[in-house]
Amino acid sequence: MSVLLHLSDTHFGTEQPQVVEALVALAAQQRPDVVVLSGDITQRASAAQFRAAKTFVDRLGAPVLAIPGNHDIALFDLWARLTRPYAGFARVFGADLEPVHSSPDCLVVGVNTTRVWRHRHGEVSGVQIARVARLLAAAKPEQLRVVVVHQPLAVADAGESVHLLRGHARAAQVWAQAGADLVLGGHIHLPYTMPLPGLERHLWVVQAGTAVSRRTRPSVPNSVNVLRWGDAANPPQAVSRNRAAGVRGCVMERWDFFANQQAFVRTTVNAV
Repeated sequence: MSVLLHLSDTHFGTEQPQVVEALVALAAQQRPDVVVLSGDITQRASAAQFRAAKTFVDRLGAPVLAIPGNHDIALFDLWARLTRPYAGFARVFGADLEPVHSSPDCLVVGVNTTRVWRHRHGEVSGVQIARVARLLAAAKPEQLRVVVVHQPLAVADAGESVHLLRGHARAAQVWAQAGADLVLGGHIHLPYTMPLPGLERHLWVVQAGTAVSRRTRPSVPNSVNVLRWGDAANPPQAVSRNRAAGVRGCVMERWDFFANQQAFVRTTVNAV
């Protein structure tokens, strides 16, 4: 894999048509090898909203790895929430709520951090932490190792700490030891890229904003992330040197929607 397009919190049912079209155009331009959707794909988990999401992802021209967010479970239909909470999601994205995508140079592991008994807050269990660690540890040396959650593993602003994934500290420690390079997430509609301190090896948290929804934060536009790895981020000789030295050599780009251009524009580049 050379290019990964990271989307989150599309909230279909509140999507903006002009932003949807701009994102489809960005995907056509960047030609990602895989698209990652880190949850809250719909606003209220309705059949119509999941159909709209399906129409959208089919236009992106790449394999899609998707995990559910708290909005992808029925909220007001209590019977559906208790008896078939992920039925709508499964019809579009399949019954596997924790998918894995593997290519010669990248491993992407999805984690379902939603819980039927929680409205907003996410959780990662000891069983899930161990499962992800086993997959990471079994990855090939040349593979970039990416974990996908919905609620954030870390926050850049202490005021957002209420939204942290339950079990985040243990997950970060174990996944870093097992070889994780990046943890992608969403949920809070705030884009940022930050390293986690105090771990045995480097682990970066990469958060995406809301991709196409009108539910943006004040002064924060619709945004998505583009991860470049390998030949897409470096010339061949640099890739060879990086791998030999154990350096990942990734570039994470943030792309924001600009209404005056009706397009997503690259605004931030981080080497991770």
